[in-house]
Amino acid sequence: MTVTRREVVKATLAAVAAGALLPRVPATAAAEELKMPDNVPANTFDFEAKGIEGWTTVDGQWAVEDMAGAPSGKKVLVQRATKNEFNVVVAPPGPYTDVDVSMKFKPISGREDASGGIVFRFTDGKYYVVRANALEDNFRLYYYDRGRRQLATAKVKAPELGQWHTVRVVAVGDHMQAWLDGKLYLDHRDSRVRSGRVGLWTKADSITAFDDLTIRGVTGGR
Repeated sequence: MTVTRREVVKATLAAVAAGALLPRVPATAAAEELKMPDNVPANTFDFEAKGIEGWTTVDGQWAVEDMAGAPSGKKVLVQRATKNEFNVVVAPPGPYTDVDVSMKFKPISGREDASGGIVFRFTDGKYYVVRANALEDNFRLYYYDRGRRQLATAKVKAPELGQWHTVRVVAVGDHMQAWLDGKLYLDHRDSRVRSGRVGLWTKADSITAFDDLTIRGVTGGR
């Protein structure tokens, strides 16, 4: 049977079109989820009985406030400084090598930025941060050492202003994964910092509330 050139082209285009209709699987869908050992204890901060005594404020105006609709209880931690490049506060426990950290955040306002993030492996002013921004449709992992370097990014639906959202990050060795509202978006490897403490983060004019910071970590390092 003779096949014409036109028929070959039509068949090729049909195959391409059919492939375009197949569901696209995110790169992270195939990643095996990182897990901490079951016996690793958890530190939880809901800011009900205790404020941020013992925490380290690197930059920003951080204070515990009453807030209606808080995820647990009535109190949350709020960052209200609007003129710093980045605002960071670091929790007392640690340092940790491997960690599983989650927190809830509510972006309240911001024209330049309306974000919330988890700082991990904070040591000597260096750290990693995974953050979401209500003004942008991306979810990103950065490394900071006197300046930010983007390590990984994913396209997401921007978190809504005035609503609570959940960010989680797990770091085991040089392997890091991050979730936004229960969905795994980022899977990356980086070995610049191996241990450090955990904290919270905002940028620029973000006014952001935080609650239910939970840290499960393996202590070690400095």
